[in-house]
Amino acid sequence: MLNYIWCFFILISIVFGIGSGNIEAVNNSVFSSIENTMTLMLKMIGGMCFWSGIMEIAMHTSIQEKLKNFIKPLNNIIFSKLDKASSAYENITMNMATNMLGLGNAATPLGLKAVEELEKTNPYKDKLSDEEIMFIAINTASLQVIPTSIITIRSTLGSNSPGSIILGVWFSTIIAFVSIIVITKIYLKLRRK
Repeated sequence: MLNYIWCFFILISIVFGIGSGNIEAVNNSVFSSIENTMTLMLKMIGGMCFWSGIMEIAMHTSIQEKLKNFIKPLNNIIFSKLDKASSAYENITMNMATNMLGLGNAATPLGLKAVEELEKTNPYKDKLSDEEIMFIAINTASLQVIPTSIITIRSTLGSNSPGSIILGVWFSTIIAFVSIIVITKIYLKLRRK
């Protein structure tokens, strides 16, 4: 669906460019945007590789235990039925920690592993378990303490103060995170009935 929307906007831009006699400006903007996109991608890939490496190191050191202990009180409330020694719990914890650092792309492999492990314990393979639904919901909300990706994008695009959005990010992600937990808990109770 998103592909159709983007194609529609691109075609409309080209049609209006031709109609208003600005086809040269459209042509120039296409090539300058390609250059800007490549620059942004290279900077984002570098940052993502760095933080993914840090998270991989953390998974093999005592930092993982410290992160687990930090997130454990929250996870005990959210995933009260999940075995705390399970691989799924470990992957969920590391996924949440990575998302809190604003590294959504680096969190994706951990999230996929978590869902895979949750599916192994799901007795009903034709529908999602409560834990899977909750995990997908909180992943969508993505509580962020350090919005690394957004700060990188703002820095790449020449912002004078790329980190000035932190308070807004904290406010919006905390509200989204708490709201999604409450709504999902209500849904899961209704679903059981």
